[in-house]
Amino acid sequence: MRHGKKINHLGRKTAHRKSMLANMACSLIEHKRINTTVAKAKALKQFVEPMITKSKEDTTHNRRIVMSRLRQKEAVAELFREVAAKVADRPGGYTRIIKLGNRLGDNADMAMIELVDYNEIYNADKAKKKTTRRSRRGGSKPAAAPVVETKATNEEEE
Repeated sequence: MRHGKKINHLGRKTAHRKSMLANMACSLIEHKRINTTVAKAKALKQFVEPMITKSKEDTTHNRRIVMSRLRQKEAVAELFREVAAKVADRPGGYTRIIKLGNRLGDNADMAMIELVDYNEIYNADKAKKKTTRRSRRGGSKPAAAPVVETKATNEEEE
């Protein structure tokens, strides 16, 4: 039975798993999207999303917490500068997992994990739909253009 075992060990010892997730998180922050297996992508999502939440509030304490888990100075700097500014108004759900199919060599399920706010294809549709919708009932009716009648004189009719 697997009662209370919520972490996927990914077939690795603890130190190897933590190092692998830290390296994958740094690559995700640097490149904004990476290809990996579905199991690793799900584990990475649980690993990186709390750190993105911490980066929204730039304090020394939060920087030290994130640095202790990522262990790369450049990735932490980019996370707190660019990524935090981009996700400032988002309440969560900073990453998206898109399944890609199976890998040729060993038939493993592959996925692409990406930062949601950095995908221009999906965000282009959202930018156009920014207008808020008002109630249908209470609005004012659009005024019809006044109809100008031209009176034809008898001379023009003939």
